[in-house]
Amino acid sequence: MVATPKWRFEFNLNTFVILFGFAGGLIAWGATWERVNANQDAHSRSIDRLDNRMTAVEATIRQIDNHELRISAVEKQAAEAATSMRAVESTLNNLSSDMRLVREILQRLEDTGRQREAARQHD
Repeated sequence: MVATPKWRFEFNLNTFVILFGFAGGLIAWGATWERVNANQDAHSRSIDRLDNRMTAVEATIRQIDNHELRISAVEKQAAEAATSMRAVESTLNNLSSDMRLVREILQRLEDTGRQREAARQHD
């Protein structure tokens, strides 16, 4: 008959390496999990901050679009006013030349009238 072996409590180096490696892996996994969660919170705050900034930028862009619309309307009105002023200027130039012509005609009529009076007085 073969005797059954007795159990002996022996330390094996491979067993310790595996156990310490497994424990180290669990600790590393826990640290990594904690860092991921901490970074998720930080990134969540950053995303919220960026969202608020984007909202402010969108509001500013809407105001700029509104200002651009107003500026284009003012530019159009200024161009129309310039065109109207050119028309008024040309009308005033025409009136000025007409006034000169009327003045010349009146001077001729006055000169003719004076010559006739002078001729009547001599006769």
